[in-house]
Amino acid sequence: MNLAEAFGESVRKHAEKIALFWGEREFSYSELWEQTLVVSEQLLKDFGVKHGDRVGLWLKNCPEFVPSFFGIISAGAVVVPINNFLKPDEVSYIVADAGIEVLITDQELSKYLPALIEKKPRLRSFITASEDASKNRRDGRDRRDERAICATPQAYPHADPIVALRPTLDPRPSAELAVLIYTSGTTGRPKGAMLSHANLLSNVESCRHVLKTVEADRLAVLLPLFHSYMLTVGLLLPLLVGGSIVLVKSLHPLAKALQEILARRATVLPGIPQFFRAMIGAPLPLPLPLRLCVSGAAPLPAQVLSEFEAKFHIPLIEGYGLSEASPVVTKNPLDGRRKAGSIGLPIPNVEVSIQDDSGRELGAGATGELCVRGPNVMLGYWNRPEETAKVMRNGWLVTGDIGHRDADGYYYITDRKKDMLLVNGINVYPREIEEVLYRFPGIKEAAVIGKPDPRKGEQPVAFVALENGAPLDEKALLDFVREKLADYKVPRKVVVLPALPRTATGKVLKTELRTMATA
Repeated sequence: MNLAEAFGESVRKHAEKIALFWGEREFSYSELWEQTLVVSEQLLKDFGVKHGDRVGLWLKNCPEFVPSFFGIISAGAVVVPINNFLKPDEVSYIVADAGIEVLITDQELSKYLPALIEKKPRLRSFITASEDASKNRRDGRDRRDERAICATPQAYPHADPIVALRPTLDPRPSAELAVLIYTSGTTGRPKGAMLSHANLLSNVESCRHVLKTVEADRLAVLLPLFHSYMLTVGLLLPLLVGGSIVLVKSLHPLAKALQEILARRATVLPGIPQFFRAMIGAPLPLPLPLRLCVSGAAPLPAQVLSEFEAKFHIPLIEGYGLSEASPVVTKNPLDGRRKAGSIGLPIPNVEVSIQDDSGRELGAGATGELCVRGPNVMLGYWNRPEETAKVMRNGWLVTGDIGHRDADGYYYITDRKKDMLLVNGINVYPREIEEVLYRFPGIKEAAVIGKPDPRKGEQPVAFVALENGAPLDEKALLDFVREKLADYKVPRKVVVLPALPRTATGKVLKTELRTMATA
């Protein structure tokens, strides 16, 4: 079974059930499927998309994302989700690298199309619209190669969800490439991780088991759907188990986003640490309808975990993943012991190992590189065999994350291998320092990087953002850290920023902080 067929099975079972909530609007499974068939038909007939072609999906979070995604899949093509925060030059790189000739986007982002077409004249656009397609002619450009879909429910001819699938599929379609998802590129040009139907279906099933997801669940989607975390947990998981998506229009203001979640009685909230930190200070009516919150995309400070669970009495589950693993690898157990600071246990059908640089497996308590093996691991990087060989070793995906396993089998991430500092030849892990900084009163955000030092090799530098109106006594902060950590781990400098620079999914851009530190 491929992803389109899996979605078709959900449509067959739950045709009239609400699959997606968007503000005041509701979309049933059958309505989303009908839209999927429209996209598939137009890609095949109007754009000549062929089996295996890469189709770009450059959309903000919106209802059209769902039929666009499954429409590409059902046409036998490969989805290339593109970060909607990227600038035209960055998008042009992905378009060229993936060999994209058709791009699905919206009216707002379409203003950047001339810049993309200038670099790739053969690029054609498929514009989504929330109103009639005829209203999509807002300028004098030749739109003959553009088409539009409309998210407003219409009376499309009913089609059987399985019979209506268009693609001519390989006898083993699940092994085929389904999604080409580009890594964040925080340390250089992004690479396209090749995820098969089997990779994603396996990860969805593992997540269903570990999160105990059922048809009655409504998953709140706040983070961008272009990201692998939301693509699997926020879109595929609810729709393939017959649940519902509560697609939140905007995170700003926070109170309105939370109001949408509560009004639609969402039961599961995947998010990032900053959002859960903000919830702690927000005046919310208790109890909340949520049965579970899941933190991913960035490390969850232990302080946030303890304060959140103390206030809401809702499990906040920290997990770990990466795009190359479809993406979920570990989760703290829902019913078992949750350990603060731990990324938890491997999810079903996924193996995790701590290894040294030679590939030798290390025992409990030893620090090494976290490696992953399982049906969720990518096929490789698109057109980059050398880069693929660097991260695949004896069947294991080498993640670049440094960590250890405790005696109970729980895993911990100490840091990124590239972020590790060497102070006088001693390994220093920024995450350890950051956890201490978070415990100091008034610290809202914290990140530590290494600054080159001619005598010691590197020295830790701390960047912090403060709670509103909070003053900072730098000496008191450093004394606080010195009480808890060895002297060589104490930052030699503290830089206060209004907010830490982050990617769209909440990861701190330490490349920018390193530039600031050396400026």
